[in-house]
Amino acid sequence: MNTARQVLLLSELEPGQFADSFVLLVSKEKATTRDGKPYYRVQFRDSNVTATSMIWSDTTWFEDCESKWEEGEFYKIRARYDENKYGPQLDLDRIRAVIEGDEADGFDPSLYFNRSRFSSEEMFQELMEITQEQIEDVPLKNLVLEILNQYETEIKTIAAASRNHHAFTGGFLEHVLSVTRTACYLADKYSIYYQEMQPPLNKSLVVAGAILHDIGKLTELEYKPHASSYTPAGRLIGHILLGRDLVRDHAKNIEDLEPETLLRLEHMIVSHQNLPEWGSPIAPHTPEALLVHYADDIDAKFHMMATMLEEVLPGNEDQFTSRDNALRRSIFMGLKSKE
Repeated sequence: MNTARQVLLLSELEPGQFADSFVLLVSKEKATTRDGKPYYRVQFRDSNVTATSMIWSDTTWFEDCESKWEEGEFYKIRARYDENKYGPQLDLDRIRAVIEGDEADGFDPSLYFNRSRFSSEEMFQELMEITQEQIEDVPLKNLVLEILNQYETEIKTIAAASRNHHAFTGGFLEHVLSVTRTACYLADKYSIYYQEMQPPLNKSLVVAGAILHDIGKLTELEYKPHASSYTPAGRLIGHILLGRDLVRDHAKNIEDLEPETLLRLEHMIVSHQNLPEWGSPIAPHTPEALLVHYADDIDAKFHMMATMLEEVLPGNEDQFTSRDNALRRSIFMGLKSKE
């Protein structure tokens, strides 16, 4: 065993290595064994690696974990790092909260928060350009621009969810822009395919709905760099109705916005998750709403699957991932050589 105790990032550790690291505690979940004994599944991370530590009821750390350890707090640990089919693991030897002076040993809080791979400034600029160029209905365009301008800071910053998909700083904007790009493509494609539709497919509505479909998350989620959480309004009402209400309030300021246009836009927001068990009170009943639903759904689910495959550890010989993921399914990684 490597017994060197220099301070290293989790992402610098090799399997079997024993070292000191500064970590961010991002998750602490209590559960019980089959025998009814309590335990905690704790996750620590830096910006690149998240590692799990199992804190059993008969171990040294259980009482402190239960009463003192807090999500969103930084700690200095001494631990043995390993990797198995469930991902990176930590066997703790020592742990304490980060203290003043740890900066001298390399502690830097900016190293521990996940964020979008893409520039928020550039993504927001592209979203504004799409609004200007692709929404031909002027009152509808003005509605979208008013909302984007008023909430620019939040839109550039917040996560798209508390977990599962785009749950990181800038994740909301990354998701919304991706959905909007896909929705634009689908609107162009099906406008050409089905030119006899009455009324014709309304690309302006498709684009506006894609941009605003998740806008209620601005009030559903309380943004935190380490892990966003739900607000009381988020838990009791949810982003779908919060988003409909936000759009309805801003629509009062827009001259010449057609009532039917607003109705169709509201329908796109409340139906974009398609099923009651997913949060929508009604399924899509317009072509525009249908396109936004599928653009949203594929972006969220592809992100979940891609993230699983991005996190496959080097040297992994398994043909399938674990089912311990947001999609609750094993993803095929390819046939492995028997040699």
